[in-house]
Amino acid sequence: MSERHQQVEDAIVARRDRVNDALPEDLPVQKPDHLYEASRYLLDAGGKRLRPTVLLLVAESLLDVDPLTADYRDFPTLAGGQADMMSAALAIEVIQTFTLIHDDIMDDDALRRGVPAVHKEYDLSTAILAGDTLYSKAFEFLLDTGAAHERTVAANKRLATTCTRICEGQSLDIEFEQRDVVTPEEYLEMVELKTAVLYGAAASIPATLLGADEETVDALYNYGLDVGRAFQIQDDLLDLTTPSEKLGKQRGSDLVEEKQTLVTLHARQQGVDVGDLVDTDSVEAVSEAEIDAAVERLREVGSIEYARQTGQDLIASGKQNLEVLPDNEARYLLEGIANYLVERDY
Repeated sequence: MSERHQQVEDAIVARRDRVNDALPEDLPVQKPDHLYEASRYLLDAGGKRLRPTVLLLVAESLLDVDPLTADYRDFPTLAGGQADMMSAALAIEVIQTFTLIHDDIMDDDALRRGVPAVHKEYDLSTAILAGDTLYSKAFEFLLDTGAAHERTVAANKRLATTCTRICEGQSLDIEFEQRDVVTPEEYLEMVELKTAVLYGAAASIPATLLGADEETVDALYNYGLDVGRAFQIQDDLLDLTTPSEKLGKQRGSDLVEEKQTLVTLHARQQGVDVGDLVDTDSVEAVSEAEIDAAVERLREVGSIEYARQTGQDLIASGKQNLEVLPDNEARYLLEGIANYLVERDY
């Protein structure tokens, strides 16, 4: 592991630990216990906390403070005064968890982060309520940062619009499963809506709350969109290449379920019958040998490399948007996180 990669991982772990410490304080298990235990279940199961890490690093870079030296709960703003950046970070993380709970329900996935999905551990009704609770809590958290009123309103509007876009992206994802032909451009639009907009929110909301100008806010949002799309492409690749134990779910599940990904869309353009790559429609029944053979075929036609290169190009574009930030350690780490998103192996 390179020194830079280690620095990025250390930065993520340090902020993940702070987010994890803050969760019980801001989202305690209270009555009705069953609801809040279910709401906390996936949060307590782990997660890299990449999106809140991006938010906290953007705040540190904007204010040009040494990483981890300022109190996130009482963070200085560009116009004077303070704002609770940890509350904003938690808002982003609970929205992410809300989307995971509902995704697992829609896909009827059994595992998430190596544990049973919420609707499997509890029940369907409780899982829906847990997701809805997290969705609502996110806006409570964002209203409680103490930032100036107009900035708070703008940040909440960004988060609300983000949630709408996520639903639009999820709807497109479902629609694509019923279509024979989807273009790579359509896929990237869907990924932007379903996945990347939350990275855009994570990068731009701290700038809004802290009083940055619109040019800075827009550039940071575009950084999030680019790296978020690259993140999803890497997720699609990892579904094919990472062992199930490390992935936390069955490897190759996207292929078995015939989900449209940049890899499979490219393969179809090369004449591959993607539906015949695995001889089962059951995630539980697919063998490692079948997945290995399918991945080898996808490599042969260049689809794996095509997806990897697309992700790399998006990362390069995203990092250019960071030029609006001061040249400091936090910006350096944001550039490193962009690289990390397409270099990670789980």
